[in-house]
Amino acid sequence: MKFAAGSFFNTSFYENIRLASEYGFKGIEMLSWQDIDLELTRDTLLKHDMTLSAILLGSRDKTTHAATSWHHGMVHEDAVEPIIKAFRETAEAAKILGTKNIVMITGAERDDISREAQLENCAAALRTIAPMAHEAGLCIVVEPLNRLVDHSGYFLNTSADGFKLIKMVDSPAVRVLFDIYHQQITEGNLIRNITENIDLIGHFHIADNPGRCEPGTGEINYPKVFEAIKKTGYDGWLAFECGRTVSAEDMAKNMRSLTMPFEK
Repeated sequence: MKFAAGSFFNTSFYENIRLASEYGFKGIEMLSWQDIDLELTRDTLLKHDMTLSAILLGSRDKTTHAATSWHHGMVHEDAVEPIIKAFRETAEAAKILGTKNIVMITGAERDDISREAQLENCAAALRTIAPMAHEAGLCIVVEPLNRLVDHSGYFLNTSADGFKLIKMVDSPAVRVLFDIYHQQITEGNLIRNITENIDLIGHFHIADNPGRCEPGTGEINYPKVFEAIKKTGYDGWLAFECGRTVSAEDMAKNMRSLTMPFEK
């Protein structure tokens, strides 16, 4: 298990990398890559012996980006070509940055076709780019999000549908991004859902509920969740995607104290 810091230092991304390294993290997450200097980011990561744990599928072309975003996305049949274009662009950025995980979202649920048809549209889009990801040594991680608090109207909200989608695609290069915060809100039953489907999970996001702040501020028993994940043999990234209720320095220290036992 490897833990990546998030943006909780609230400085420039390049300074976040330095600070995360200083506090003992080996990775950091920064999903949106379009507006950063890719070479400078790569050099900063290398300087501090850090890994970028994931980036989000996107494009510097606004039309292409819009077609793959929350407001459209892979639930739409006509999103396949923009997704291919955005994937190629994102894969090139991932190569420069040295990251292996590309996060994808499905878009908002449609009311003109069935959920099964939308799920098949998602699977069709993913089947198109899965061979490219596999050849490049990348993993596409598709993220279910909660609709009760943060993402009203989003299509893929349960882990069950996420796992079903991965099985439909049937590629080792496509997995679920299991966001522990989102799934606590949507369905709970975290440890069973994670451990029974660990082979279909390629990445985790971390935040507590309610509040979406650091572990220890809400109802999720993170030591137990981490212990269960470790027992599965999972060796990928778990990235903090949360706010904080204490200073950045205290949060970094507290989160390293929490996570270090599970890295050994």
